[in-house]
Amino acid sequence: MRPQSPLEKVVARFLNALRQRNASPNTIKAYKQDLGAFCGYIGHSPWRQIDHVRIRGFLSQLYDRGLSKTSVARSLAAVRSLYRWLAREGVVEQNPARLVATPRLPKKLPRVPTIEEMTGVFAGELPAWVAFPERDRLLLELLYGCGIRNSELVGINLDDVGRSEEAILIRGKGKKERLVPYGEAAQAALQTYLPARQRVLAETRKSTPALLINRRGGRLTTRSVGRIVKAIAIAKGLPPDVHPHTLRHAFGTHMLEEGADLRAIQELLGHERLATTQRYTQLSIRHVMSVYDKTHPRAK
Repeated sequence: MRPQSPLEKVVARFLNALRQRNASPNTIKAYKQDLGAFCGYIGHSPWRQIDHVRIRGFLSQLYDRGLSKTSVARSLAAVRSLYRWLAREGVVEQNPARLVATPRLPKKLPRVPTIEEMTGVFAGELPAWVAFPERDRLLLELLYGCGIRNSELVGINLDDVGRSEEAILIRGKGKKERLVPYGEAAQAALQTYLPARQRVLAETRKSTPALLINRRGGRLTTRSVGRIVKAIAIAKGLPPDVHPHTLRHAFGTHMLEEGADLRAIQELLGHERLATTQRYTQLSIRHVMSVYDKTHPRAK
């Protein structure tokens, strides 16, 4: 086993510090991957040789490997975060990554299904080939009706659902908790699903605190949720690029279009910064402009 380089040692300490700060597992996994590639590029070079020129060289190597601008920007963000932590720890005096420009990314806003399209998804029965329709109906109701993330959805336990208060305890990024209300449609789907959940657990002789389970009695995974959402969305007439986060975008956009204020949407979505929520203002304006272009006689 080869000895760790100086950079690899501090990266291990940095990742451990993130765990202690309750950073999300996905963030830690991404940082570990990006900083691992950075360590591989730097090798055993001493600290004083790691300047902005070397960091640009690292990014250039990522481009040569065929990585997208988004992936390269994420790697640069990981390096910057590492150096910010090193500065706080007194290991370095300055952050050379600050001298490296972030790749210019295209300002792409996700396509959000209209309210009418989402109404169509929930209209009628689910396709006949759906193996666990009670669960999948509830899954869709919670993603769109509560605006929660995929990881938050699969993390819900049965005890987190306060049916009398019509609110669910959601564990978000950084293990932050928030209460999110759910409506009558989700309540009805929940009441239909719970007996089906109990039957599956009895048949498989399993026990789990998870609200959403698979046919084997285990907790549903984010990957499975992605497959379920895409398959049902396509069957209901939505484009194939729909994924669980699309329903979260739809939740925020449609609430804004129907008159909800940004602060309320921020709280429901669990955004730390209002600037993140303001993205939905752009999505809503785009929808309004589209309607204007299609309907106003002076727009044609």
